Amino acid sequence: MKKLWLLLCSFCWLSLSAQEGTGDLIRQGDMLPDFELSSTTYGAVTRAGVKGKVTVISVFATWCGPCQKELAKIEESLWPQFRAEDNLVLLVVGRGHTEREVITYREKKGFSFPIYPDPERKFTAKFSTHIIPRIYLADKNGKIIYISTGYNPEDFKVLMNKVERALKE
Repeated sequence: MKKLWLLLCSFCWLSLSAQEGTGDLIRQGDMLPDFELSSTTYGAVTRAGVKGKVTVISVFATWCGPCQKELAKIEESLWPQFRAEDNLVLLVVGRGHTEREVITYREKKGFSFPIYPDPERKFTAKFSTHIIPRIYLADKNGKIIYISTGYNPEDFKVLMNKVERALKE
């Protein structure tokens, strides 16, 4: 009976999620919204502060399995390849996580890239209402040129190519 109840609850949740769609508030072709992220470790970053730079935004949660895979891929390929680029900003944002939580998580995973907290979801609420991980790529003008939802190795390859192209433009 317990398994049947769990199965029924799961079905209802999936049905509601499908009806809500992707939760996108920002779409490809839109401009980056005004934002501010703040970290005692990495300082503050705003939309004005990334002007003229290619911006990669990765939204994750520490409990999300696909997020773990995506962040590992950022650590092993995107960050090493592009970290020295003066015209690139990587914003990895912990949706619903405090600064203490993202610092602990970063240390536990051994990530070398900065992670910003978003405990009240003020930043991430400007992009989508649900579904993580998400990556947004904005060109030097602040225009969103690529979005991925969930983690897929093929999508990540597309992201890498698009970042490389955007940096050359």
